[in-house]
Amino acid sequence: MPRPARPTRLRTLTCLTALTAALVVPASARDATAADASGAQATGTTTATTTPLVAAKPYMGYSTWSVESTNFPGYGGDWLTEAHVLQQADVLSSKLKSHGYNYVNVDAGWNDAKGDAYARPTPNLTKFPHGMKYLADQLHRKGLKFGLYLAVGLYQQAYNDGKTPIYNAPGCTTKDIVYPDLRKTSGWDDVSYQLNFSSPCTTKYIQSEADQLASFGVDFLKIDGVGPGSNQGDAAHDNVPDIQAWHTALKNTGRPIEFTLSWSLSHNQADVWKANSNGWRIDTDVECYCDTLVTWNNSVKARWNDVVPWIDDAGPGHWNNLDSLDVGSDVMDGVNQTERQSYMTLWAIEAAPLYIGDDLTKLDKYGLKLLTNDEVIAVDQAGNPARPVSQRTPQQTWYARNSDGSYTVALFNLGKGYSDVTADFSDLGIGGRATVRDLWSHKNLGSVSGRFTDNLAPHGSRLLRITPAATGSHPSVPLNVHGTASTAGSVSLAWSAVNSGTKTTGYDVYANGTKKATVTGTSATVSGLKAGTAYTFTVVAHDAKARTSAPSKGVDVTTPAAGGPVSYEAEASGNTLTGNASVGDCSACSGGKKVGNLGGTGTLAVNHVTAPRDGTYLMKLDYTDGSTGRTMIIGTGDTSFQQFLPGSNDNNWGQPSSITVPVQLKAGDNTITFGNASDYASDVDRITL
Repeated sequence: MPRPARPTRLRTLTCLTALTAALVVPASARDATAADASGAQATGTTTATTTPLVAAKPYMGYSTWSVESTNFPGYGGDWLTEAHVLQQADVLSSKLKSHGYNYVNVDAGWNDAKGDAYARPTPNLTKFPHGMKYLADQLHRKGLKFGLYLAVGLYQQAYNDGKTPIYNAPGCTTKDIVYPDLRKTSGWDDVSYQLNFSSPCTTKYIQSEADQLASFGVDFLKIDGVGPGSNQGDAAHDNVPDIQAWHTALKNTGRPIEFTLSWSLSHNQADVWKANSNGWRIDTDVECYCDTLVTWNNSVKARWNDVVPWIDDAGPGHWNNLDSLDVGSDVMDGVNQTERQSYMTLWAIEAAPLYIGDDLTKLDKYGLKLLTNDEVIAVDQAGNPARPVSQRTPQQTWYARNSDGSYTVALFNLGKGYSDVTADFSDLGIGGRATVRDLWSHKNLGSVSGRFTDNLAPHGSRLLRITPAATGSHPSVPLNVHGTASTAGSVSLAWSAVNSGTKTTGYDVYANGTKKATVTGTSATVSGLKAGTAYTFTVVAHDAKARTSAPSKGVDVTTPAAGGPVSYEAEASGNTLTGNASVGDCSACSGGKKVGNLGGTGTLAVNHVTAPRDGTYLMKLDYTDGSTGRTMIIGTGDTSFQQFLPGSNDNNWGQPSSITVPVQLKAGDNTITFGNASDYASDVDRITL
């Protein structure tokens, strides 16, 4: 069931501030004024040209929103002005451009939401008296790039009773491009009307907007409040047609404009976002909307969970956006030095765009040192996102195997006290010794065998490059081998593709040392197994010359008893609910019910789960979560572990998702518990194992 989520977007406050400050002049005069202030306007749709790949690497630069959103004295919505943006650009150019930072992105509040005489974006001339073309020219002279922001849909003020004509579309007005009921869209519902793409006028309107932005000299566009996502998921908030139209329109301008989407996009539409944009926000705002820019607990720490479902979606041309990087100023940031390093470490290992949200004129020595560490920046720009070995505890090791055979490894202590964190070389497929380099300190740490361990402060981190000794010409060891499903006679497995060593042509799958399958892809189902039997599975890569890798780390799975697996409904009368936990309706759930209100004192115990023998079983957990996702504490016997359950980001708590989780069971009768004493948890439909 829905719960209070992390703080949601307050961007409309700035939009309204901008509106009250905007010049109020007749429509025709607004158009002329904007043309004078912003330079030549678009005169029609241009022809697309062939350009180099946009967003070949994660972009780097600066964004205004963090300082617009804070209550820190001297900042907020009124801070956004032409003079302040140029001031930031001066610092970016002089101190950061040589390290790769080159975008200056102006976020919400720059535009008069009424638009020009054709409902196209036009600047708030109180804030930007010389217009956006002037600003773009100033930035371009410094060797920088220029980004702007728009909310999805048609700004409500631009509708103008449906009478505003659409540029270069005779007979079309704003009445033709929205629905007759003026249904609202975007994550806020008080900013925009949903566009109706059944009318040919609508694509012409989007093209006129794109041409307008291109005429300003824009190099980057962020569209905000996009659904499914942004905590919305119904038909009125389906903005897929908008994004597809913008993708085409921006290409048609002939100008290479990087195109990114916000916020908390639904992963269910990942293929659409990849095909039509250069990146997407995977989470809510990182800003705390408080007296600092961010806080650790507000949403910085949530990124360690929320990025995981998206890891495989990142790559050249489209990147996972973790939001602003606010690590440059101890006074303003709201996180300590240890947390600032971990914050940037995660962004770097995930190949996320690195855009600074601090007031660049207030960068301190430590912040500048973080932001200009070229070894760390190189990790980000390599575009090879890392993944966690496990997230069952707050002490986590994340890794990415590089094409040269080295590994980028980050150690994180996300707990509240000092703790050891270990990179176990067997998890990385390293069989012998390896050299270790600390990328933050630029120090070589020597040759290590078996593992690397460090005692880290709360919220602390290390960022390492681990390079194994040369192992000859053969494929590298398959990593991330895990079970995805099981029956009484089969187990399904998946793993990550091998991208180093000799070119891999296939994989051999072994059960208890016997080859059971050979496949060319990165998944396999091993059949012909015995019910109620323990197996250890390994995967070996091979190349065209039959050279093989060492076996992967073993994965233990016990098959269910004959006739299994068995499903257990969360709402079954034999289960135990405590606190506020309750049974609720869910038409799409099995049995039409689920258990919600979990978390705090609310717990669910699924009783009488039977197992044929002691072992590790694959539990399929069906759950619902319309938020960005929540952490469930799962208990079996005397042990418990944390399991993040990805959400849909669309506020839909009635559509089940599923995840496969290994659990330890004893022979006979077991109880499996679900809850989270310190936070809200997802709703549970059923378990199958």
